[in-house]
Amino acid sequence: MKFGGVAVANGERIKRVAHLIQQFKDEEERKEGKRAEIVVVISALSKVTDMLLENASRVATEGNLEKVKVFVEEVRAKHELAASEAIANENELIRVKDELKERIAEMEKAMIGICLLGELSPRSLDYISSYGERLAAPILAGTLRAMGMEAVHLTGGEAGIITNEEYGNAQLTWGAEREIRDKIMPLLEDRIPVVTGFIGETKKKTVTTLGRGGSDYTATIIGAAIDADEIWLWKETEGIMSADPKIVRNARKLPYLSYIEAMELSYFGASVLHPRAMEPVMRKKIPIRVKNLSKPEDAGTLIGTEPEKTTKAAKAITFIENISILNIAGSGMRSISEVAARIFSALAAKNVDIIMISQGSSEMTISLVIATSQLDRAIGAIQSIDSGGAVIRDFSSNSNVCAVGVVGAGMAGIPGVAGKVFSALGKEGISVIMISQGSSEFNISFVVKKEEAYRAAQAIHDVFEMGA
Repeated sequence: MKFGGVAVANGERIKRVAHLIQQFKDEEERKEGKRAEIVVVISALSKVTDMLLENASRVATEGNLEKVKVFVEEVRAKHELAASEAIANENELIRVKDELKERIAEMEKAMIGICLLGELSPRSLDYISSYGERLAAPILAGTLRAMGMEAVHLTGGEAGIITNEEYGNAQLTWGAEREIRDKIMPLLEDRIPVVTGFIGETKKKTVTTLGRGGSDYTATIIGAAIDADEIWLWKETEGIMSADPKIVRNARKLPYLSYIEAMELSYFGASVLHPRAMEPVMRKKIPIRVKNLSKPEDAGTLIGTEPEKTTKAAKAITFIENISILNIAGSGMRSISEVAARIFSALAAKNVDIIMISQGSSEMTISLVIATSQLDRAIGAIQSIDSGGAVIRDFSSNSNVCAVGVVGAGMAGIPGVAGKVFSALGKEGISVIMISQGSSEFNISFVVKKEEAYRAAQAIHDVFEMGA
């Protein structure tokens, strides 16, 4: 079971999570007649990771020690209050507060070091941002113990999540699955492990992070390693929706998705899942459920191996906002493949992530969709390729855009799906700026003006009857 930041936003919510774990444990043991084995993965308290990232950057820039002390006090007060609200047993509360004090002192030393050096490396940023989870896990474990359940908390590294040194987006190393199994399985005999999501560590014991939203990924990594029956991701939503209900009026919960459909949605901006969360479980065919904290009895959305047999070609629609298009024209003196090679190498060197690609070979143009936050880096990378115009003739950017993805395994091999999409847009008078479709045919992606994106989503949702 993985619980996200909103689920553990404060002490009252942490207590509710602990009751939910107890309720499920009791029900399973009554039903199965044997001990229910549960691993819990926890995120940081709501907004804490953002606080840590913002303040670490500010401290490195300003070098103000007074502000470090103020911030550390704010973090201490927030977590001690949550512990006091969640833990009814006085002895347990004292134990947890002592541990919080110790961890906050470690964090303060690191913040002071960053302040004095005036420098924030990716490694330091991972270390600081890991404290959200490292402070939340002891509180939940203490709450479970206060309610009579044996629980122990572990960092990702202590749970065997050993990664490479790609700070901010670390990857599991070979053999980590066995390491996780060896660490977790003995604990399940008599305890509930509460593992910090989002973080791991290198073989040298240096803290790493798995990327924002990485607690889902932690849960599926552990679930795959221990051959879990199911992996439950507890969210504030009903499950995975056919579209964002704040944008599309008749969006509905999807009872079932295949792994490939869920991957397409997550890679294309659906915030309900981490993009890499499907990878560990696909080989072992372990089902994932996205469940609603407010309705624990509801089945939520089940994610499994096989695509659902359905008459609907498209199941869901999702967006990526805050993006920019970068249009790059080759000089005509080089082949398009050489132009592309130079462009992608330069962008990769600057850690610019490409969301979509479209190519017009007749004009030797390549259009790329990237996050607007990376636009300056991308432009700098393109400018560095050559100054004489031998490779790049011209380039331009446009940030007044939004990318839309239409997803569904039923689209594969069905003629006319793309025509239906663009016909719906045409009826609304919406112009398409860029189109991209992978060979899997599970996703048709396109870019429109920002002000037309919500209208485009509603039109496509309606034409494919996703809300019915």
